[in-house]
Amino acid sequence: MSTPDVQSPVELADVVANWLVRQRWFAGKSREIVDIKARLLAPLPGTGQEVELWLVDVTYAGEDRETYQVPLVRRESFDDSLAHALVGQLGSVYCYDALWDKAATPAWLRGIASGRGEPPLRFVLTADAKDIPVDATSLVLGGEQSNTSAVFGDAAILKVFRRLDVGHNPDIEIHEALTYAGARHIARLLGYLEAQTERGPVSLAMLQEYLTTATNGWELAKISVRDLMAEDDLHADEVGGDFAGEAFRLGHTTASMHAELAAAFGMTELSADEMTERATRMERRLDIALAEVPELAEVEAGLRRSYRMFAGTAPLTVQRIHGDLHLGQVLRTSQRWVFLDFEGEPAKSIEERRALDSPLRDVAGMLRSFDYAANHQVIDSSPTPRATEHADEWAIRNRSAFCAGYADVSGRDPDEDADVLAAYEADKAVYETVYEARNRPSWLPVPVASLGRIANREVVTEEERS
Repeated sequence: MSTPDVQSPVELADVVANWLVRQRWFAGKSREIVDIKARLLAPLPGTGQEVELWLVDVTYAGEDRETYQVPLVRRESFDDSLAHALVGQLGSVYCYDALWDKAATPAWLRGIASGRGEPPLRFVLTADAKDIPVDATSLVLGGEQSNTSAVFGDAAILKVFRRLDVGHNPDIEIHEALTYAGARHIARLLGYLEAQTERGPVSLAMLQEYLTTATNGWELAKISVRDLMAEDDLHADEVGGDFAGEAFRLGHTTASMHAELAAAFGMTELSADEMTERATRMERRLDIALAEVPELAEVEAGLRRSYRMFAGTAPLTVQRIHGDLHLGQVLRTSQRWVFLDFEGEPAKSIEERRALDSPLRDVAGMLRSFDYAANHQVIDSSPTPRATEHADEWAIRNRSAFCAGYADVSGRDPDEDADVLAAYEADKAVYETVYEARNRPSWLPVPVASLGRIANREVVTEEERS
């Protein structure tokens, strides 16, 4: 259909900008906005003017700026099926988020299948065009915090990035490299869309194979904990839902993933000065957290000791890593574990997300996730002493199994690098305390308890270890 005329492009830009700040994936809700402007980037090829890609520039106090992507469709009449995706109304024209419009979403797939694009857009096909389900109906997935994804039948999943950074998105970059390397622990990259803007190239969307029979690792872990909690007189290794075997296999696959990333992108070593600089950044993050989370005062000295010990472990081998690894970022198929979302921590800049780091940061992230899974059932309740014992036992058992699986492939148990691992885990848990204090106060005891363990850990010297 042809696009209805809109009274004023300025008015449409205002509608898009006002809608943006109310979305769950908009990350600036708690910040002071000093300016917000929307502009049309381009229509999607092959749709006339039906699907438009809009960019919204948000400037905050301090002159920090973020850019968000809003795909838009306009309709001459109100559509009940798209009521939840209404961006706004201008006269007789209704504007909707195009990702919820099943008639509009095939435009992304057709563009990727063609492997072409009209400037400033560029479609890249990384598979055979016949693998792209251009005639499938889309279904938007719920629950995402940073982006929007739509599944097409049982064949493909399209992720559209909401907050944009200049440069090649790490999720695309890593999936493309591992896809060409034939890696089995990822969902194959089928193609992607990028654009050239006045500030440089940006990644707009990526298309991957969809694993229909896979189950989220977080959900599997929760089921295991539930089974243990239901058996008051049994231990974690005695219940039918024991997760340790899966944790071992997950550690195994994580080490394989790190080896393939090292082969694809290379490795280097951090000098003593670079290690000191990274430890200093950890301490700065602790300083910020102390101002918001008074409970950290009791463990401050121990955490600062961990960071100093981290600085003293130079040289440290670093490479490309996942960057935000936890149980929610892995899927279990009938045959293997598969890793999702190599985008890294959304709050970090693209330069930080692409920076080389130790694989032990990923290990630490997964260990933190085991602690959260173990305790999810006792949060917001009055746990019995036995339930607390069960949670601790489950966490210890599965953390150990994961590390054992990792060592089986890498040849080195992560616990042999205890000073590095403790600092990374502390850095992650400090971040968690701030998040929980702001958003889920009842969960705050989980990272605080872990930080107490790390701060008070017994330090073993190399001589004692040998």
